[in-house]
Amino acid sequence: MLNRRNFIKTTSLAALGLMFTGCGENATTTSAGKADLVVYGKIFTSEDNKIVEAFAVKDGKFVYVGDKAGAEKFIEQGKTEVIDHTGKGLVMPSCGNGHAHYSIGHGIPKVGMTIDFDDTPEKFLNEIVPAAVKKARENGATAIFGFGWQLLKFENDMPTRQKLDAICSDIPIYFADDEGHKGLANTLCLVKAGIMSEDGKVLKKEKDIRGGEIVMGEDGTPTGFLKEQAGTYTRSFLDNDNLFSVNLAKENMKDIEQHLLSEGYTMYIDGWGNYFYNDNFYKAAQEYDKEGKMHFILGTTYEIESWMDIDKNLEYSSNHVKPNWIKLFIDGTPESGTGFIDPPYFDGHQGIANWTEEEVTEITRKANEKNLTMHIHAMGNMAVNRAVNSYVNAGKKELRNTIVHLRNVNTEDYKRMAENNIYATEGMLWHHNSAENQEVMPKIFQGEMALHGYPLKSFFDNNVNVTCHSDFPALSHSPDDPFGIMEITVTGVYHIEEGAKPWWTEELITREQAIQALTINVAKQMFLEDERGSIKEGKYADFLLVNKDILDCPAPEIHEAKPEATYFEGQKVFSGK
Repeated sequence: MLNRRNFIKTTSLAALGLMFTGCGENATTTSAGKADLVVYGKIFTSEDNKIVEAFAVKDGKFVYVGDKAGAEKFIEQGKTEVIDHTGKGLVMPSCGNGHAHYSIGHGIPKVGMTIDFDDTPEKFLNEIVPAAVKKARENGATAIFGFGWQLLKFENDMPTRQKLDAICSDIPIYFADDEGHKGLANTLCLVKAGIMSEDGKVLKKEKDIRGGEIVMGEDGTPTGFLKEQAGTYTRSFLDNDNLFSVNLAKENMKDIEQHLLSEGYTMYIDGWGNYFYNDNFYKAAQEYDKEGKMHFILGTTYEIESWMDIDKNLEYSSNHVKPNWIKLFIDGTPESGTGFIDPPYFDGHQGIANWTEEEVTEITRKANEKNLTMHIHAMGNMAVNRAVNSYVNAGKKELRNTIVHLRNVNTEDYKRMAENNIYATEGMLWHHNSAENQEVMPKIFQGEMALHGYPLKSFFDNNVNVTCHSDFPALSHSPDDPFGIMEITVTGVYHIEEGAKPWWTEELITREQAIQALTINVAKQMFLEDERGSIKEGKYADFLLVNKDILDCPAPEIHEAKPEATYFEGQKVFSGK
């Protein structure tokens, strides 16, 4: 018999891989009796948009949801805790994040350096890299790693491998950009990856690494600038076991939990659990959970790159740590020219497609046969279409194969997604555009694509299960918290962007729809809707006391809301007071 919060290896569709939960093995509704906790207030249940007056909690589950008079029957004087949140804000289910990278978001500052949004190439070379080298030498590090530089700020003065070599040539250097889709490497890093030899001979160039690009200089050698899968390939040759150890990964778990609970999340899917090309994140999470410390639900993905051996990695992921989801990148990001789109960019290219449709179809078939759900990064409309085609032709509807990000979607694909139970994990936080970007978009994209971005309302209109993700730390200067995200979805504006006009207003959604995408829909994505995601009798009591009524306050004030308290299985696990 497993303990309550031990690692659970189940045979149900809810977790046919690795799942860390706080639930017992046989969850049943608690029989009538006195409650441990009763809460009054304006309560949004996420069940058919119902608003109720009260609920009661016993042994970590909701045993009553309804009016105040009904809840009072569950109170035992001196034993039942009573919380009256009436007039203080909103009570709602705790939130979920359908795709984020908290593992690397908190891990990277521990293993290397982070770059701020406004840092320039000059500061990068004169201050950031030297500081990273100093830190590496002091700690005896075998690799120097960083994250966060901005393409738009660097593209006209891109640091080269030669400039990095001038700072450090005896330790491999790799700095990923803020999206994680591009990288800067010194010569030794390229040598370790077999892109160059020690004597300077070029061994791989341009498109020699599938799904990526090695940018070449006028001298016919790599500049050190790597795009898409060329970067992931190169990074895989770092000394990743030393860079990201199990102990460091375990230290991360506490930071991740505090971050999640403070913002109101109690479940999330980590979008790239093997980011450092080892099992250490999975192992650390399992140990943390076995120790009874985990107060959130963690879903994990295993990413297969286009340069990897597909069958070997599918076999690995199903027989060892068993994440629930197999992650693929079909394309890059449209704004940087690597998203797979139609009409093409002005120079005629359509971006970078990492996989053929036949390959994605075959991977989907093999993964679903192993009861692993697909979790595909697809941003451009052609990439989304390729994922939809593959799921339709080879996927199992009951496995809820998912597409992540979806910057653009062809009209006919919405209906096909609904008919085939294909889930959309959308970048709802990106449904805005600064005044500067709104001027830039027509210079990047042709036609309507310059006026569109991340759809929202169309998913609801077409009965597609859409969930919210923040993609942290790849935030593109956008919020991570659910209330900041929610405000963007109903206004089309990010409050810090002065002078910006509402973006793509036809796709804005209601507050209730935003909460649905943040709660019950994420639970469905994680196969947890019978246990979590809404306030309903028999479900685990995961809920928030929000300090603002986000259903009725002025829309531009939604982002001001914070969790006054976060509850997980009936226990307060965060207090914002």
